[in-house]
Amino acid sequence: MDREQLINYIQDKFAGKIELLECGRVEPFFKIELDFLKEFCLAIRDDATLGMDFLCNIGAVDTGEQFQVVYSVASVKNKIRFDFKIFPDRENPEINSVIDVWPGANWYEREVWELFGINVKGHPMLKRFLLPDDWNQGNPMRKDWDAPDFVRLPEN
Repeated sequence: MDREQLINYIQDKFAGKIELLECGRVEPFFKIELDFLKEFCLAIRDDATLGMDFLCNIGAVDTGEQFQVVYSVASVKNKIRFDFKIFPDRENPEINSVIDVWPGANWYEREVWELFGINVKGHPMLKRFLLPDDWNQGNPMRKDWDAPDFVRLPEN
């Protein structure tokens, strides 16, 4: 399946529930609604044509105005790959865990929780693994993060 066929298949299958973004240069990139995340992940994993059996990555972005959580998925068998993102609420950021869809989501979701402060509902073991266990200085990957010993460099 080439890029255009993949885009058309996904848009037809999830009509009205996803939006193609222009930022995907090689693989397609979609925006999905926050409350559609779990249903979408199960559907793309279980669909025979897609068979997205491999979670490549989950990463978060803080633009200063909004959070974005980006998922990269692939099908080893079908040799296809694409990305999608969701936009958690800025004031009370929360996403659903996809660990029961792809067990490899474990550490990625913990990183999103630990560094960005985005709560991951349904994750079986949210505990620190990058920062010290007694860390109490906030979420260091947030744009508005500040700590007593942190020196912000100019952005230019």
